[in-house]
Amino acid sequence: MTIRRMDNVGIVVEDLDAAVEFFAELGMELEGRAEVAGPWADRTVGLDGVRCAIAMMRTPDGHSRLELAKYLTPAAVPSRPSRPPHNTVGMHRVMFAVDDIHDTIERLRSHGGEVVDEVAQFEDAHLLCYVRGPDGILVGLAQEIG
Repeated sequence: MTIRRMDNVGIVVEDLDAAVEFFAELGMELEGRAEVAGPWADRTVGLDGVRCAIAMMRTPDGHSRLELAKYLTPAAVPSRPSRPPHNTVGMHRVMFAVDDIHDTIERLRSHGGEVVDEVAQFEDAHLLCYVRGPDGILVGLAQEIG
């Protein structure tokens, strides 16, 4: 066996507090905050002088985590374009199953969330949409129906 589990997905943000509030509104729980720095951090990410504030968010079932990171040094590099379309090569979204997609969207709007286009229905199985959150983070929402 090659891997045992997926521990987390990391997302670099400019505003750590806004990202924590956004994902907390989605229903994730703040597991903890820390600051990482030192030679081990430099070697792990391939940068010199890393000092990074992180917040670990956990899904209610305890099985999935997001590590939100704000680089204090060196400064974060903005992505180009800042709001890449969905067909951009590379990692681009994280998807969550929700109980009520419309309620979730309304709650996320108060934290800067914007629906990318509209809620769509896939057959008789799911309602789906993408929401942009703080720093242009793309979040997928899926509600089972039927």
